[in-house]
Amino acid sequence: MTVYRTESDTLGALAVPAEAYWGVHTGRAVENFQVSGIPLSAHPVLVRSLTTVKHAAALANKEIGAIQPHKADAIVAACRDIEAGRHHDEFRVDVIQGGAGTSTNMNANEVIANLALEHMGYGRGRYDMLSPLDDVNRCQSTNDVYPTALRLAVSMALNGLLAELGSLSKAFDAKGQDFAAIIKVGRTQLQDAVPMTLGQEFTAIGVTLAEDRARIGETLPLLHEISLGATAIGTGITAEPGYAAAAVRHLRALTGLDLRPATDLVEATADTGVFLQVSGVLKRTAVKLSKVCNDLRLLSSGPQSGFAEINLPPRQAGSSIMPGKVNPVIPEMVNQIAYAVAGADVSITMAAENGQLQLNAFEPLIGHLLLTMVEWLTRGCAALRTMCVEGITANEERLARQVAGSVGSVTALIPHIGYAAAAAIAKQALATGSSVADLVEQAGLLSREQATGLMAPIPQSVPSVRG
Repeated sequence: MTVYRTESDTLGALAVPAEAYWGVHTGRAVENFQVSGIPLSAHPVLVRSLTTVKHAAALANKEIGAIQPHKADAIVAACRDIEAGRHHDEFRVDVIQGGAGTSTNMNANEVIANLALEHMGYGRGRYDMLSPLDDVNRCQSTNDVYPTALRLAVSMALNGLLAELGSLSKAFDAKGQDFAAIIKVGRTQLQDAVPMTLGQEFTAIGVTLAEDRARIGETLPLLHEISLGATAIGTGITAEPGYAAAAVRHLRALTGLDLRPATDLVEATADTGVFLQVSGVLKRTAVKLSKVCNDLRLLSSGPQSGFAEINLPPRQAGSSIMPGKVNPVIPEMVNQIAYAVAGADVSITMAAENGQLQLNAFEPLIGHLLLTMVEWLTRGCAALRTMCVEGITANEERLARQVAGSVGSVTALIPHIGYAAAAAIAKQALATGSSVADLVEQAGLLSREQATGLMAPIPQSVPSVRG
C-alpha cells in the first residue's frame, strides 16, 4: 500500500506519496495539467538548467547572508545530485501548463528542498527546517528563474545541434570530394540544364549547411543575456541587495557561459524576442535540410524508371506487397521533422505575440517546442549522416550516358559559335539523337575535340567545409 504524507498550501491540505521528493504544488499541477502526457523530465537539459539556476541562487544567497550557510550548503548538495542526472523522474509536471512556468519552478523548489532536507538528516516534508519557498526560492520569482533556465537549456541544446550539423556538412563535403570527377547533367525546374560534376552538387550542400550552422551560432550570444534578479516583473522586488550581481556571477562560473544581465530587466521579463529569433533560424535550417532530402530522394528515384543517379543505402524493405522495393526512409523522416519544426515555429510566434504587459504566460509552450525542435533536428542530422549520406554511391555509367545525350552542354559553346548557331545545333541534336560535338564538327564550326573540351564542366575551386 502507498504511504502518504500530508502537505498544505493556501488552498488546503493534499496527500503526497511519502517517498516523493515533490510536494503539494507539484501534486496539484499534476492533477490540473493532463494535456500532453510529456513530463518536464522529458527535457533533461531543462531540468539541469533549472537546477543550476537554483544552485547559483543558493551560492549567491549564502554569499550575501540571505540564508543560513548550512541551508545553502544542503541546497547546493541537492542541486549537484540533480545536475549529475539523478532524480529527474521527480519532475512530473506536464510541459503544457498554465501559470507562466510557476509549476515548473515549484516542482524544482520542492524536489530540491526535500533532497536538501535528506542531506541535513530530516524527513521529506519538514519544511519548518528548510522551505521550498523561503529558502530554495529565496530572492527569486518564476518570472526570472524560468526564462533564465530556458535560455540556458536552449543554448546548451543548440551546442549539440551545432556539432551534428557540422558533422553532416562535412559528410556532404567528403562525398563531394569523392564525386569530384563524375560529370552529370545539372537541372533547373526539373529540366536538363548544363553539365556539372556530382562533386559540385554535394559540395554545395555541405557549404549551405555550414552557412546555416553559422546562423544558429549567431543566436547564442543573444541567449546569454539573462534576467536573473529581476524577480516578478523586473523591478527586483524581494531580492536582497547584491543578490542579482552575485547570482549572475555564480551562474557564469557554474555554466562556463558568457552570461550577462539584461540592460533593462523590466523589458527582459516581458520580451520573448530571442526565442522567436532562435525558432526562425531553426525553421530556416529545417527547411533547407528538407530541400536537401527532397533532392536526395529525386536523385535516387527509380531504380529503373527514375533519375537513378545515386544510390542511397538500403535501410529496410519498402513495401508489404511489392517485393524488392526499398524506400528512402531516412530522408523521408527528416522531411517530417522539418514539417514539425515549421509548425512549431507558427505556435511559438502565436505564443510570443499573445504575451500581455509585463509577462508572457506562454513560455512553457515556447520552451517545450524549442527544445523539441532542437532535439529532433539534432537526431535527424545524425541519422541522415550515419544512415544515409555516408553510404551514398554514384551510378557512374548512367550519369555518363545522360551527359552524352544531353544538349544542355551546347550552352558552353555560345561564346565561340554564337547563340543562334548553338540553338540550331541543340534543336538538331534533340530531333536526331546525334551528339552535340558531332553536329558542331559537321557544321564546320569547331573540331570535335574543341567542342568536347569546351563543353566539359570546369570544377570549381571550393574549399572543404570547416567548423
